[in-house]
Amino acid sequence: MSTNELAENAVGEKNDHESTEVSPDRRGLLIAGIALLACFGLVGYGMLDTDEQPKPRAVPAAEVTYEVTGTGTAEISYLARSEAGTATVEKAVALPWKKSVQVPLGKAPTVAIILDGKGGQASCTLAIRGTHVQRATAMGEFGRATCTGELPPADGRG
Repeated sequence: MSTNELAENAVGEKNDHESTEVSPDRRGLLIAGIALLACFGLVGYGMLDTDEQPKPRAVPAAEVTYEVTGTGTAEISYLARSEAGTATVEKAVALPWKKSVQVPLGKAPTVAIILDGKGGQASCTLAIRGTHVQRATAMGEFGRATCTGELPPADGRG
């Protein structure tokens, strides 16, 4: 091999080596691209993950019957099945009114009445699992009454 041929081979090998080497700018883009693909993969995995989420535990409850007797109209608020213990409010209810609901154990069943501006007389009663617990009476304009009880434990004792 002549000196020129050796020089051309050396240059050719150098060019072949340079063509496969990644420049620092391209290396940064390559790393950014791989990181982006990894992020998309994790997001996609999260969206495609179809395992069922655990269902909330059933809260034991007792049947409570609220009753408001009288004439006219009243605003009635009462506790029903709600783990947060929030009240349901019904406005301008024509009396008499009665409702049976499930109340979570550990919450105090309550029914409250407020008579309208015309006044009158109305009574609330509260029964837990069929047993009468309390009675209260509201009288006059915007008269108020509240009936509250205590729920028995979940095992039925008490």
